[in-house]
Parts: sequence; C-alpha cells; structure tokens
Amino acid sequence: MINKNVLVLNQNYEPLSVCSVKRAVILIFLGKAEIIEKYDGYLIRAVSLSLPVPSVVRLGFYIHVPNKRILLSRRNIIKRDAYRCQYCGENQGSMTVDHIIPRIYGGKDTWENLVCACISCNNNKGNRTPEQAGMKLLRLPRRPTHITFIQQFIGISDQRWRQYLFLD
Repeated sequence: MINKNVLVLNQNYEPLSVCSVKRAVILIFLGKAEIIEKYDGYLIRAVSLSLPVPSVVRLGFYIHVPNKRILLSRRNIIKRDAYRCQYCGENQGSMTVDHIIPRIYGGKDTWENLVCACISCNNNKGNRTPEQAGMKLLRLPRRPTHITFIQQFIGISDQRWRQYLFLD
C-alpha cells in the first residue's frame, strides 16, 4: 500500500504530479499538504498516529510551475497514440514511429510530425507523404499537455482522480 500512487494538486487544485503514498504521508506529516481524497478502509498506523492512506493531496502553498515539456521520444509517441497505428488502427504487433512529412521533404522530429504506425503501414508509406501514398491519418497528432501526460502516460490509479484531471 505504501507504494501506491497519489495525485498531488497545487493549492489551486491544478494537477502537479504523482508521488508514492510514502512521499505524500511525509508531506502531510510536515504540514505541507492536506488529504483531499483517501483510499477507503486503509490506514497507516504509528505508535501515536493513525492516518488514512491518501489518494489525492493538495499542497498548502502555491507552486509556480513553468510550462512543462514532455520529452519527445519514440516511447512517448507510441504511448500518446495508445499503441495504435494511426493509419489502419491496428493495435497488435510491433509498432514503429513514422514521419508524416518524410525527412527527405524537410520533415522534422516534432510531436506534430511523428505518429505511431504498424510495420506494414510504415513500409507501404515509405518516403512519401500520406497523400502521395493514398493513406489517411485517423487523427492529427498533437503535443501532449502536462495533464494529458498524467492521464495517459502515468495512468489513473484511482477513479477519484478523474475530477481533478478533467475527465468528469
């Protein structure tokens, strides 16, 4: 239970990050955070203290967070696209990363130009644009936000997080 994930909110209830129960309890004990949501029926017990296991905590002070950038990597592109080929919709087998506008035409390594593709679609497309290859993207790729990163990449450990991650 001590290694479960806890959603950490800023003082204004903006999602900041995810930490372990152990780290959240330390923040609460030091008076830096308060419990907003808890895991039902679970307690952390000490000699002179009994504390519910937190699911969501809110910091008691505001932290100015600069615009967080999510690292552009093959792994994060595939995660962003939910392990689904953006041309045919296949989600089985090995996935690759494809440049929508190929490098030979000046295509860059950006969130908006890279998509997850199955090996078959990537080979069929080759060094052509989707229009040249007669292929259509299922959805246009976008740079994920910090909240999207928590929603999709880290995952939702507890359904009580949904309202704080703007999913309800």
